[in-house]
Amino acid sequence: MHREDSARDPETVVELGVDLLAHLEHEQLPLAAVVDRIETITTDPALTREILDTAETRGLIEREDGLVQPRSGAFLRLDGDVIAREGEFTCRRCGASLSTGHFIQFEAGEHGPFGSSCIRKVTGRD
Repeated sequence: MHREDSARDPETVVELGVDLLAHLEHEQLPLAAVVDRIETITTDPALTREILDTAETRGLIEREDGLVQPRSGAFLRLDGDVIAREGEFTCRRCGASLSTGHFIQFEAGEHGPFGSSCIRKVTGRD
């Protein structure tokens, strides 16, 4: 899939993951779909658990019977919270080569790049 960003410390990884979960645009998602999104940030199982636990503790999600329900009511604006840059990139979700990378601007930092279809998947538009 994608290469881990070793420049990110675990605390930043957790905060980026929590920000991502806080902005899920679905009434509910299967846990596997949520983990798919988290894996764009980290594939470390311990960090994935910490992201889920932290988001739940903060009241941003609820987990029950293999489903995750977002509770924050926050949404990303593709025209403001996501920026596109031209260059040579590799999509963090699917690994495709990109000439335009889409980056999500979170409080904890920037997350990306993603291709045009993967950014829609990660942000919950598809």
